[in-house]
Amino acid sequence: MIRLLKLPEAERARFDLSSLQLVVHAAAPCPVEVKHAFMDWVGPIVHEFYSGSEGAGFCYIGPEEWLAHPGSVGRSLMGAIHILGPDGEELPVGGEGEVWFETNRHFEYHKDPEKTASVWDPRGWSWLGDVGRVDADGYLYLTDRASNMIISGGVNIYPQEVEDVLVVHPAVDDVAVLGTPHPDLGEQVTAFVQRAAGDADAVTADELVAWCRERLSHFKCPREVRFVEAVPRLPTGKLLKRRLLS
Repeated sequence: MIRLLKLPEAERARFDLSSLQLVVHAAAPCPVEVKHAFMDWVGPIVHEFYSGSEGAGFCYIGPEEWLAHPGSVGRSLMGAIHILGPDGEELPVGGEGEVWFETNRHFEYHKDPEKTASVWDPRGWSWLGDVGRVDADGYLYLTDRASNMIISGGVNIYPQEVEDVLVVHPAVDDVAVLGTPHPDLGEQVTAFVQRAAGDADAVTADELVAWCRERLSHFKCPREVRFVEAVPRLPTGKLLKRRLLS
């Protein structure tokens, strides 16, 4: 969606989309601004689902629902959702915490009993590793992967919020934000940026940091920007952040 939206207006106008009836996306979070712009272009035909290969938990949201609940990945179609705090207790509506699903589908990670035990609680609920919140209507909003969280100077920073800001910059094709070592803060926010084709020198690190500072609290903004040829992703679109640090 991002790459299509960044095509020149004249290029997009060449194509007749009247036969396009349905668009489905999943696997990677979509910035609200991007999805709004995409539906303005193709119409209210964009559907989204959220789940995991573990088979525990499945949410769905249609276009009209999403326009009423922008940013949500939908309501659960497979078991109730519970948002848990650090102590394992359920949080009130709107509270941000770990997203757990009631499920009757038991799974195990191959030859990894410790990881398996970490995603089940005594009530039989399962966790896919995500953090988020549920609104009063039961719609789930994802914050990020818990494992992606950056702790910088004792403050928790979720990379997804920074990525959502950077990826809509006209000179950015793709981006991944990670925590990298910092001598004083423990970790710092580092952005790995894939410039738009043909714009190899069109944007600088300072310009991207300034772009973020106009839209985010300063402590969330990158302290470092590294330009890469390509941000590694699976064919499904899922980000492979570990490859950027290998």
